[in-house]
Amino acid sequence: MRRNIKIVVFAFLILIGFESVSQTQDSYDYNSEFTWGINKNSAGGFIGGFTFKKARRLNPRLFETFGLEIMNVKNPEEMRVQSYATGNYFIFGKTNYLYAFRFQYGRDVVLFTKAPQQGIEIKAVFAIGPSIGIVAPYYIERAVNGNFNRSINEQYDPANPEHTYEKILGTGYLFQGLGDSKIQLGGNAKIGFNFELGIVKTQVTGFEVGILVDAYFKQVVLMPKATNHNVFPTVYFTLFYGSRK
Repeated sequence: MRRNIKIVVFAFLILIGFESVSQTQDSYDYNSEFTWGINKNSAGGFIGGFTFKKARRLNPRLFETFGLEIMNVKNPEEMRVQSYATGNYFIFGKTNYLYAFRFQYGRDVVLFTKAPQQGIEIKAVFAIGPSIGIVAPYYIERAVNGNFNRSINEQYDPANPEHTYEKILGTGYLFQGLGDSKIQLGGNAKIGFNFELGIVKTQVTGFEVGILVDAYFKQVVLMPKATNHNVFPTVYFTLFYGSRK
């Protein structure tokens, strides 16, 4: 984790240095853009979540941004295992999900502009804002009285003698127990780099990399017998697409 953070910071310093000596290309003008993206990060799964951002130009090299990120945050100790009885996968020891809704206000600083239909536009990205964490129960399917032909779905409880590894058949239904969720409040901040690769003036295509810290006022218990946290630092990568005008 520390190595990844050092790489991002080092890249930032290099880009700032190059920007001071680079020559500005004849760029195509636009005043606003809206993008959405698919996120991969070090605190999420194969797909960490989704991002949405609205930006409007304040001056030739500065944009004001309003963003929303919807993420599934995981405990670093989570591991998918297979049921002996069914072969289905589940996360043993997990009792809650954390769905993070991150609202962000920030600035995008243009480091390198691009000419129409060529080159790459690079921005430094800064954003901060409140986070709303939805802590939802993690349901497992387990055998009833040791009978694998009968099962019941309920929230995993490490103190329940019926929730041993051998008796768990898999996970519950998608979004099961969401109505019993609890709210955790906090905040988030991020710094990154945005690389726009599109060749069409009215469309945006590219990716963003950086680091983000998501923090909550209370500890978020995702796995009762593991180390739980209220601060989640992550390295992220987002593929995005959108439109501008």
